Amino acid sequence: MSDIHIGIDGRAGRITLNRPKALNAVTYDMCLAIEAALDRWRDDDAVDLVIIDAVGDKAFCAGGDLSDMYRTASAGDYEYGRKFWRDEYRLNAKIAAYSKPYVALMQGYTMGGGVGISCHGSHRIVCESSVISMPEVGVGLVPDVGGSWLLARAPGHLGEYLGTTAARMKAADAIYAGFADSFVPRELWDEMCSALTADGDVGVITAFTQTPDASQLEAQQGEVDALFSARSLAETVKRLEGDGSDLAQKTVKALARMSPLSAAVAFDLVRKAREVASLEDALALEYRATSRAAEHGDFVEGIRAVIIDKDNAPKWRHDGIADVAMSEIWAMLAPLDRGSAPAPA
Repeated sequence: MSDIHIGIDGRAGRITLNRPKALNAVTYDMCLAIEAALDRWRDDDAVDLVIIDAVGDKAFCAGGDLSDMYRTASAGDYEYGRKFWRDEYRLNAKIAAYSKPYVALMQGYTMGGGVGISCHGSHRIVCESSVISMPEVGVGLVPDVGGSWLLARAPGHLGEYLGTTAARMKAADAIYAGFADSFVPRELWDEMCSALTADGDVGVITAFTQTPDASQLEAQQGEVDALFSARSLAETVKRLEGDGSDLAQKTVKALARMSPLSAAVAFDLVRKAREVASLEDALALEYRATSRAAEHGDFVEGIRAVIIDKDNAPKWRHDGIADVAMSEIWAMLAPLDRGSAPAPA
């Protein structure tokens, strides 16, 4: 059975992830297949738009498949991961710049690598079950696949909050934070896709769009901004520890589960991504950190604890965020040697 189905249906190019038992985690080969399809369809007059979806109810895509990265990095081979990220990031940029409408249907979990192949599209659809997050700091990485670009453009300081805590967004939250565009009940997706493939006109989405429940993130905006406007994550933690609110205390507990180094780097990464001019620039910043994460960060240990052994007891390099020196953050985000940046789309 193929991990991915790619073909033309009516006026639409169709991409369907088909690894439901693995929550549709994307492999390196799947990324290359998606990119090849987009390249074919760009100048194909028979294709008016692209639809990407996935088999199953639990997840559109819960992230990238990290098993090969763990196997190679554990053996001291860091080049496989770097190659994966370079090519994946090129795909992410290509999706954002695609000349035809790119419709992403995100049911259930859409996390990490799943965000990269959906949330940069022109038309991003969520439903009742949608749960979107950037959970990379929990496995010793940083928000990547262009996630830092999206986080940096979320209202206020939501980007720092979402990127360091791996907080999950429901449909209304994702729309509010800029990770999605439209709420369409899942029961209407088949009918909507039939209309899209028949007419090749994304304007039909409007007829199926409804108003989701209120966004919890929007209600918390003021509190998040007050807590996460500090100069560093270490200072943010001090604010959180001195605040008795439920949000502050839950956030302290969430941060305690993350790689201290990754969380501290993620905080600064979002700030830097807020200053750059393009998604490609943000991806290049992300690559500085991800290309070093296995050799100099907590990535190998994070994968072991969360995905391989599943003991959820990682032995991070630091005891807490206060133990991370600014020089270590700067080292993870320092410019790379020429030729190390991801290839342009």
